[in-house]
Amino acid sequence: MSRCRMLVWGIVLWNLQYGMPVIAQEQAQNVSKEVRDVSRQVAETFGAGKAEDLAKFFLADGEWIDENGVVYAGRDEIQRVLTDYFSRFPGAKMKITPDSVRMVGPVVIEEGVRTITAGTEGEFQAMSRYIVVMARDNQTWRIASLRDFNNEPVPAPHDRLEQLGWLVGEWINEGTDAQVGVVYQWSEDGNYLLGEYTVAHAGEPVMKTTHRIGWDPIQGRLRSWTFDSDGGFADGTWTSADEEWIVKSVAVLPNGISGSATITFHRESEDRFIMTGTDRVVGSNREPDFEVTVVRKLSRPGK
Repeated sequence: MSRCRMLVWGIVLWNLQYGMPVIAQEQAQNVSKEVRDVSRQVAETFGAGKAEDLAKFFLADGEWIDENGVVYAGRDEIQRVLTDYFSRFPGAKMKITPDSVRMVGPVVIEEGVRTITAGTEGEFQAMSRYIVVMARDNQTWRIASLRDFNNEPVPAPHDRLEQLGWLVGEWINEGTDAQVGVVYQWSEDGNYLLGEYTVAHAGEPVMKTTHRIGWDPIQGRLRSWTFDSDGGFADGTWTSADEEWIVKSVAVLPNGISGSATITFHRESEDRFIMTGTDRVVGSNREPDFEVTVVRKLSRPGK
């Protein structure tokens, strides 16, 4: 490589490593300031109760999605909603606290927390997270899309399981030759429901099964894991339907044969539920359905 070419490449590399980032950084800082100024103006205009002026911060075809997922499309509809809001909550104020502002191609994304206070003495307060996408319109940053999110903390696994808390206690089946004893309790950390099923025939234990129910944040639903004393195990996904819980279960038997079933828990009262099994398949064979009525075991006097 010639000395001249080396000099040219040296200048290019220097610009790439030192010159361009400085320019990009300055541009990003300027844009961040401009966007934060827009947010400040939005809060001030909201505090003044000016629905028409507030709607003008949006693009003509911009959108606002509230925390319930309702979409208000277009500047006219947004103005209508804001007008209605100010008529019901005169004097409401807004505080915007941006957490981050970043450029993504031709648009800017701002995330943060918005707090609205209302009432004669500001006694009503609502806080929500937001993500706003802004685009330039005649050299002015306007809102292309604004989305609000409920700022309440994500429910803990225990909170997700509370809807099955009625299972906790001792239960026993009714009206079959085999006796099925069921006991459910909370795990020590409160994040799982732990069940134990004991099947006995003529007073002799035949099968023992442990059951663990927990929240799967990936699937966004309740799941259960079942382990039988003979070495079999199963995995189930739970879906709520009225007073029923439907469990789609996939099992592996000790001999390696797989199976599947739909188990339904139908709660009839505080002290009684019916458990049914349908669509039962073991290997390539279809098994008969079953239904078991389970009642809460009453404590003996003095216990």
